[in-house]
Amino acid sequence: MFPASPRIAALALVVIAAALAGLPGAAPATAGEKPFIILQSTTSTANSGLYDAILPKFTERTGIEVRVVAVGTGQAIKNARNGDGDVLLVHDRAAEERFVAEGWGVARFDVMYNDFVIVGPRSDPAGIRGLKSASAAFARIAEAKAPFASRGDNSGTHKKELRLWKAAHVDPIAASGRWYRETGSGMGATLNAASAMNAYALTDRGTWIAFANRGDLAILVEGDPALFNPYGVILVNPARHPHVKRREGQAFIDWITGPEGQAAIAAYRLKGHQLFFPNARREAKARERK
Repeated sequence: MFPASPRIAALALVVIAAALAGLPGAAPATAGEKPFIILQSTTSTANSGLYDAILPKFTERTGIEVRVVAVGTGQAIKNARNGDGDVLLVHDRAAEERFVAEGWGVARFDVMYNDFVIVGPRSDPAGIRGLKSASAAFARIAEAKAPFASRGDNSGTHKKELRLWKAAHVDPIAASGRWYRETGSGMGATLNAASAMNAYALTDRGTWIAFANRGDLAILVEGDPALFNPYGVILVNPARHPHVKRREGQAFIDWITGPEGQAAIAAYRLKGHQLFFPNARREAKARERK
């Protein structure tokens, strides 16, 4: 065979490229792509069904799709720090404020809150039912060496749990693998483990209400102010990650902290229960922008 001339070879490359462009695996054209943002968030907000209920309202209003990455708060913050997202919505205020102070986020705004509850077997071997102090309940669980299922995943729930153990003057890690069981999983999987082991666990109320596989578990401790669970929203800093979609991300923050988004959060109910309570402070938001 004779070698192809440079002109023929170039023409062949053009033809091949054109053919590949029509294949399913080829990168789609971006000219008509629907605008979207990536929201780094938590398993509790996703598992509760909140996003399925409210995000279509935002998309209908703005034309912007929200693609949710639902992981533990610690992982969500790490992902946002790495630039793998446009907006962060999580529930560990100290970590959120540190994220902003270190320059990874623009500003933090309150969005909503619910609370944590301590669940456990109805037989209640540790005798915590009705206690008003979550840390006192944890102390009794440790004293009884009753099985406790921990997320153990650096999530907002896990960090809250560790603070409660500290307040109870208990080091649960010393009992790891015995009565203290770390699942390394999300809230739903951890509740499944607690149900299977008939163990105690700390959970956000929203996930508990949505959880179906309760077995013999029930809420035993609730109402302690230490169980308050606020959520904040932050735009990932475009100065650190220039690819962040500032306009679209800010549009989402404005919506979810504005009247329409706050009303959508308040309206969401599951099994007759309101799961989240809006608490955005618009005046604080306006001051931070100045």
